[in-house]
Amino acid sequence: MLTATELQSGPVQVVDYRCTSNPEDQPYPELHEGYSVAYVRKGSFGYRVRGASYELVAGSVLVGRPGDEFLCTHDHHVCGDECLAFHLSEACIAALGGAERIWSSGGLPPLPELMVLGELAQTVAEGRSDAGLDEVGMCFANRFVELMAGRKHAPQATTGPDRRRAVEAAMWIAAHAPQDISLDNAAAEAGLSPFHFLRLFSRVLGVTPHQYLVRSRLRHAARLLADDGRPVTDVAYDVGFADLSNFVRTFHRAAGVSPLAFRRAAKGDRKIFQERIASLLDDGRLTTQRTPSCMTTLE
Repeated sequence: MLTATELQSGPVQVVDYRCTSNPEDQPYPELHEGYSVAYVRKGSFGYRVRGASYELVAGSVLVGRPGDEFLCTHDHHVCGDECLAFHLSEACIAALGGAERIWSSGGLPPLPELMVLGELAQTVAEGRSDAGLDEVGMCFANRFVELMAGRKHAPQATTGPDRRRAVEAAMWIAAHAPQDISLDNAAAEAGLSPFHFLRLFSRVLGVTPHQYLVRSRLRHAARLLADDGRPVTDVAYDVGFADLSNFVRTFHRAAGVSPLAFRRAAKGDRKIFQERIASLLDDGRLTTQRTPSCMTTLE
């Protein structure tokens, strides 16, 4: 069963999708009616589009293109999934730019640059941040276009058991991310040698186990920074970083701003949103139902 709740209308329509399907449910074809990027915040599912297959886990991104028929499958997870989707108007697409291949990318592995913005958007959607949901959605879409402009990604053929093992391993890593997890630990949990586990995980999900571990920690940190007043040092240690300076560098590299600046954004300080979004709004190429007071530059 799929439920969809509209959270924001306008050039960026934001919809909260919650699916309770399980492996016993028969998938059915659906159709993308417009351009969209959807952040997977919970669970996992398979995404089949244009003959390609993707396994999406928490932190992944589903990319929709108008006219594309797709299937969502739930072979490897019995608890369903949740996504926060940004549906983009034609004016928004024209303002963002990007080659057609970008909007044909299907599914993306968890990328830190998108995960931290996805978690911020989720916090806004839940009413626990004063940031503008349309602004964060535009930032998310813009960052997606920027990343994909220089990225080549194609899914590789894998078997059903391989995909199940990789997805289950990713969920185990995400659940235990604050702990000290080594490649040996994760491989043992999956019942594979470290070498075969690394190769399998990377082939199915598009990232290495360590990359997914770090990005799971960043995803959790983004939620805490947006929704919690504890010191940045405590956030770093609570999510699994043993060194504060390493956390600050890693978070800044992913978000484009420092942890403190990210927290200010969550509290409604719009000056730290991306400069490009401001220019898109200010030069008249994109109109909104309300005019945000935007943004100068990143710290």
